[in-house]
Amino acid sequence: MMTHKSIYLVGLMAVGKSTVGKLLAEKLNRPFFDSDKEIEKNAGAEISWIFDVEGEEGFRDREEQVIRELSAKTGAIIATGGGVVEREENRKRIAEKGTVIHLDCPNETLVERVRNDKKRPLLQGSEVDQVLMTLKKRRDPLYREIADYKFISDKQTTSALVRAIIARLDR
Repeated sequence: MMTHKSIYLVGLMAVGKSTVGKLLAEKLNRPFFDSDKEIEKNAGAEISWIFDVEGEEGFRDREEQVIRELSAKTGAIIATGGGVVEREENRKRIAEKGTVIHLDCPNETLVERVRNDKKRPLLQGSEVDQVLMTLKKRRDPLYREIADYKFISDKQTTSALVRAIIARLDR
């Protein structure tokens, strides 16, 4: 396994990027970063507030800056926000700087995971399943464009998924 390259986890909201990323970092003894948490830390505010005040464009500007900063690190495990692939600059940077793992799960699972989550600005006041399917349709080709590997996070435990990822990376 190439330890100098960072590992980026990409995929829609609620596929398990942060959960998998934390455990993967622990198992590989690497630092873990969650780009959304870094954005909140830098802004001194929650993402929902950033969306309310600066709009999605303002949030994406902040996200691009954080990805630029995180991509300077080596050997890290980085969980990205679901929309990180919306900007070409982010896709290029992530693909160049690391190994990209696309996490996905069935639509029903996604809807179930986010149904009552009030911290997801793109889902507020909307038909959750329709919004998720629209996002999936738009973003899936972008995830595929940069992904080195794809894993489904649905039936298996986080530990089993992390073991499968490590086994694939070790090949």
